[in-house]
Amino acid sequence: MNILENLNDKQIEAVTHFTGPLLVIAGAGSGKTRALTHRIAWLIEEKGVNPWNVLAVTFTNKAANEMKNRIARLLSVDLEGNYDSSIPSVGTFHSICVRILRKHIQLLDFENSFGIYDMTDQQILVKRVIEDMNLDVKRVNPKAVLAHISNAKNQLIGPEEYKSYANDYFSEKVAEIYPLYQKALMQSSALDFDDIIMKTVELFQRFPDVLYQYQEKFKFISVDEYQDTNKAQYVLIKMLAEKYQNICVIGDVDQSIYSWRGATIKNILDFESDYPDVKVVMLEQNYRSTQVILDSANCVIRKNSQRKEKKLWTEKEGGEKVQHWLADNERHEGQMIATEIEKALLTSEYPAYKDYVVLYRTNAQSRVLEEVFMRHGIPYKIVGGIKFYSRKEIKDILAYLKVIQNPNDSVSLFRIINTPTRKLGAKTLDTIREFAVRHNLSFYNAMLLAHEIEGINDTKANSIENFVKLIKELQSKSKETTASGMIKLVLNDTGYKKMIDDGSVEGESRLENIGEFISVAHKYDELEAGVSLNIFLEEVSLISDLDSLDDDDNAVTFMTVHSAKGLEFPNVFIAGLEEGIFPHNRSLMDPNEIEEERRLMYVAMTRAMERLYLLHARNRTLYGESRANAPSQFLADIDEEFVEANFGGHGARQHIAIEDIVDRPVPVELEKGVDFEVSSGDKVSHNVFGSGIVVNVTGGVATVAFDDPQVGVKKLALSVAPLKVIK
Repeated sequence: MNILENLNDKQIEAVTHFTGPLLVIAGAGSGKTRALTHRIAWLIEEKGVNPWNVLAVTFTNKAANEMKNRIARLLSVDLEGNYDSSIPSVGTFHSICVRILRKHIQLLDFENSFGIYDMTDQQILVKRVIEDMNLDVKRVNPKAVLAHISNAKNQLIGPEEYKSYANDYFSEKVAEIYPLYQKALMQSSALDFDDIIMKTVELFQRFPDVLYQYQEKFKFISVDEYQDTNKAQYVLIKMLAEKYQNICVIGDVDQSIYSWRGATIKNILDFESDYPDVKVVMLEQNYRSTQVILDSANCVIRKNSQRKEKKLWTEKEGGEKVQHWLADNERHEGQMIATEIEKALLTSEYPAYKDYVVLYRTNAQSRVLEEVFMRHGIPYKIVGGIKFYSRKEIKDILAYLKVIQNPNDSVSLFRIINTPTRKLGAKTLDTIREFAVRHNLSFYNAMLLAHEIEGINDTKANSIENFVKLIKELQSKSKETTASGMIKLVLNDTGYKKMIDDGSVEGESRLENIGEFISVAHKYDELEAGVSLNIFLEEVSLISDLDSLDDDDNAVTFMTVHSAKGLEFPNVFIAGLEEGIFPHNRSLMDPNEIEEERRLMYVAMTRAMERLYLLHARNRTLYGESRANAPSQFLADIDEEFVEANFGGHGARQHIAIEDIVDRPVPVELEKGVDFEVSSGDKVSHNVFGSGIVVNVTGGVATVAFDDPQVGVKKLALSVAPLKVIK
C-alpha cells in the first residue's frame, strides 16, 4: 500500500517529516487523524523505525482504538497476531502511564498491584477522611473537596505545596484533607485517576534512570488533541521527548474547549518556544463543510486573540447560506426546528432522521425541544446526556411532589426516603415493610407507627418521624402554593438543593435542570393553588410516558456542543444563541472565558457538512426565569453575505442586520442624573472601548460586551460612562 496515496500536499508535508519537533495545526475536518496515523506508518514502513520505538497518545479509548486499527491496516498487520512487536504503543495518557507504573511504582513505595479508584470510590474515601476529622460533610462537601484536589494534581501541586495556596476556610480544610486522603489511598494501595499521571511524573523526576529507559524506548512521540492537555500531561510528554526531540503534536487552538477540566491553551500556543527548531504545518483544507459554512465560522473565530491565524477552505462547490432564525420563544424555536426537519425529510437529499442534529450550550435546553419533538412524533436520541424527565434530579423532585399529593405512592416514597440521606438502611426499611404487610397497612401508614415497630430503635424511629412531619408540612403548604412554588419548597425544605449544590460542574448542571423544571411548572401557576400541583403532575406524567421513544439509530440527535466535538452531521441546528446562554452567563465578565465560548461556537458551526441553522428567541424561560435576552454576540460576528435571515415566521426570509432584530427594548429605570435610556440588546459606542452590545442593565450599571476581544465585557456606570446608543 502506498502510504502517501490520497493525501493532500500539506498532509504529505506533515507525514514525511522525519526527525525533530513537528507542530501540526489541524483545522476542523482537515483529516488530522489521517495525517497522524499515516505518519506513524510512514516512519515504520519507509524509515525503518522500530514499532516499539513509537508512542502515540490520545484522550479517549475510542480514539486510541481507531488509531490502532488504521495503523494496522496501513502496515497490513493483523491485530489478533503479534501485536506487541508489530504495532506502536497507542493509548490514552492514563493507559500508557498505568503500564509504566505497574513496572516501577514500587520505587515510590507502592504495590505494583495497585487498584484504581473511580469517582464513586474517591467520594467514599474522602467522605470517610472528612468524618474522621469530625468535619461536617454538608459544610465541607466531598465532591467539592475532590474537585480542588483534582485541580491541584493536574497542576502537579502536592499536599505540602497546596498549603501555600489555601486562602479561605474551605481551601484551608482541603489543605488538611489532601494529605490524609493521599495517606488513605496509599493504605488502600490505590491511585485515583489524577495520581496516575502525577505519580508517573514523580517517578521520572526521582529516578532519572527510569526516565532514560523510556526515552530510549519511545524515540518518536505523537500526541493527538494537544490543545486539550493540562500541565501534568504537558510535563510528562516534555520529559519523555527531551532526549531525542522527535515529538509531533497535532491539534487546533480554535477547538480548545476544556479549560473547565484543567486543559490549558498555553501548551499548544507555546510549543514553538518550547521547541525552537520546530517545523509547523497548517492543515487548512477541509473535507467536511461547504465554503459558506467555513467562512461563517471563520468570521466568529477570527475575533479571538489567543490563536494561530488560519483560514479553512474546501474544494466542495456550492452550498446554501447559513440560516439565521429568530423565534418568539423557546417553544417556537423548537417548532421551527421540527417543522424544518419534517420539510427537509421530504424535499432534500437527506431523508433520514440521523442526518440532523440539534446542538445547545446546556443540557437544560433540551426539555422544550424534547416535548416539541414528542408532539411531532419525530424520533430523537440524546448523546452525552439523559432525557430530561429521566434525569435523576427531575425524578427525585417529581417523587417528592407525588408523595405530597399521594403519600401511599410507595414507589415514589422509596425513592425519596433516603434522598437526602436520613441514615435509614435497607434493614430498617425491610422491617417497616414487613410490619406494613402483617398489619395490612400502606408503607406510609406503617411509618406513622415507627415507634411501635419492634426492631426499630429510637434513633431510627425519630428520623422516620421527622420525615413524616416534613411530608405533612409540605402537604399543608401545597393547599396554598402553586406548582412552581412547591418545587422551590421541596428544594429548600428537604435539603435537596443543599445536597446537589456542591460546587461541582455536575451539581451546577443539576440545579440548571431543576430550574428548567420550575419553568415547566410556571404555566400552571395561574390555576388555583390546590389544583395547580395536581394538574401539573398529571400532565408531566403523560409527558414522561411519551419519553420512551424508539431507540433506533435513525433518530435526530440532541447534544451539547461539548459532546459534539469530533462529530459531523449534514444538517446542524444550534439553538439558544443568546447572551447569557451561548455565550454562557459565567463567561461574560472574563475575556479569556469569552474566547473559550467563541471557540465552542466555532466547534458547533464546523460540525455542519451541508446546512447550518442558527436560532435565538425574543423571550426565553430558562432556569425558572422568563427574560428577553440580547442575541448572542457571535451572531453579529458573521458577515451578512454568508447569512439568510428568517425573522418573520416560516418562509419570511430576508437579509437583515443583527442590530435590526434585537428584542424590542424594554426601558429600564436608571439612577438620577442619567439622561438617556439604554436596554439589553442595544448597540452602543464608547469613546475608548469602541462598539459593543448591552448585555444587561441593573441599577444604573450596564454590562456591555465590546466587539474588541482585548476589551471583552465591562460593567459601566451609566451616569458617568461616555456611552452612545447606535441607532
